[in-house]
Amino acid sequence: MGCGTLEAVDAEGSRTSTVARATRGALAAAVLAGAAALAGCTTSDAQPSAVDQGYVAGDGSVVQVAPDERGEPVELSGTTLDGEQVDVAQWRGAPVVLNTWFAACGPCREEAPDLVEISAETAADGVRFLGINTNDGAAQGLAFEEQFGVEYPSLLDRDGLGVLALRGDLPPAATPTTLVLDPRGRVAARFLGPVDPSTLRTVIGDAVAESA
Repeated sequence: MGCGTLEAVDAEGSRTSTVARATRGALAAAVLAGAAALAGCTTSDAQPSAVDQGYVAGDGSVVQVAPDERGEPVELSGTTLDGEQVDVAQWRGAPVVLNTWFAACGPCREEAPDLVEISAETAADGVRFLGINTNDGAAQGLAFEEQFGVEYPSLLDRDGLGVLALRGDLPPAATPTTLVLDPRGRVAARFLGPVDPSTLRTVIGDAVAESA
């Protein structure tokens, strides 16, 4: 799936497309869906064989926020699929990429190889990746990670508390959603739906430059 729309948010809160034209109605609907859309992403009986069951599709849009327009730093912590504790506040000073997913989500499976590749490419720049699994148990999530070679951690978030922590101006409104946090922990960009690899690399590169 190709890149949807890359937008910059100006001081008045309006968005101007910088890569392709936005489908503004679709993006607005996705944002307003909020928690209701996320509820549709968590079918407790979903299995990897039932791909595409129970997810809310994104519209492919990407919104990038100017540094002086970003909100408060994201406060997100929890237990990973491996039983470890993670707190993104400890990763301040470098960009962080957050990605919501679950094993039976077709678009999540589609983008997984790209996320794995980009996470490896950007590790030398200090970029950290963290998945947020919105539906699976630990065994099912770990099976997904093994299948796709995912080496970065993912939080178990069946109770929705992790996603709730991302309820700012650009909340996850589809699965998958990918948020890029700047070195101060603020949301610098949001991707709704599978990421376009070249666009994600560009956005991460911008965030890395801010680290300098």
